[in-house]
Amino acid sequence: MKILIIKLGAKGDVIRTLPILVALKEKYPASEIWWITKPQSKEILETIPNITKVLTNSINESLGKFDILYNFDIEQEATKLAREINADKKYGFYSEADNNYALAFNLPAEYYLNTLFDDELKKANKKTYQEMMFQAAELPWKKQHHPIFLNEQSKRYAENFVKQRNINTEKLVGIHMGSSPRWPSKAWHEDKIKEFIKKAKQKGYEILLFGGPDEPERHKRLVEELIQEKTEVYYNNSKNSDLEFASLVNLCKAIISSDTLALHVSLALKKPTIALFFCSSPHEVEDYGLLKKIVSPRLYDFFPEKMDQYSEELIQSISVEEVLKVLESI
Repeated sequence: MKILIIKLGAKGDVIRTLPILVALKEKYPASEIWWITKPQSKEILETIPNITKVLTNSINESLGKFDILYNFDIEQEATKLAREINADKKYGFYSEADNNYALAFNLPAEYYLNTLFDDELKKANKKTYQEMMFQAAELPWKKQHHPIFLNEQSKRYAENFVKQRNINTEKLVGIHMGSSPRWPSKAWHEDKIKEFIKKAKQKGYEILLFGGPDEPERHKRLVEELIQEKTEVYYNNSKNSDLEFASLVNLCKAIISSDTLALHVSLALKKPTIALFFCSSPHEVEDYGLLKKIVSPRLYDFFPEKMDQYSEELIQSISVEEVLKVLESI
């Protein structure tokens, strides 16, 4: 049995699609599973034992024929590939040659498409992303969890990070401060982050402040402001590889994040996680018994119609005290 998965989207979405592998191996234990993704997701996928071969979306070779194709992406690149690749059975999404609109190969996949284009359905939806992908694949959803794996190089990176800074990891809390520029109101306000760090430090927590490639200047500025205010924090390199980033997440006893890559990495590593939701659906994120969700009282003023708008009032609408209270309960 030769199976192809197409998932090109954001790295967090790639990670939360991994549980499909568990269901496929349960149903087709001797299967060979290939995965097409974007180059930036290749590092994580290449560590996954259940994946036979990882390909990037710039395909220059003949892939041959597959028994089953699953496309979990609605991007034009993915839907075009799904249309053109030779497979006996196809599930998920494709596009016709004469238009760019995503269509469903199979009836159960239409539900997810409808949530993307029908705001009222998206508001009413209580299914997680994983549940909707399993539905599109016509596989039984049993809250399957799939980890990401750290290689020896990334493990050594984390060990050296701790050793060089003499970090006591017993009460180390990771805070991911940013989000994609596409969603300017997804992340907590900087003033709230600073206030939280100071109060958490007073309670004996150590802080590892995470920043990624979308926020190097903001990350640097916040660290410098905290240092000037004599508040010691540890911080990652915003140019960390994905596995280096994950290895540092793995050091932490808990992670605090908005609905971003850090959240999905943390859950994949089975870390206690606190997620702050300002303008995206808390229902679409599977908690795996690890996730505490804090939802802004203003969320439904913005979700889903105004998700792409910035609101300072919105990103200040979750209090420091509420997050501290949840942290102390973990």
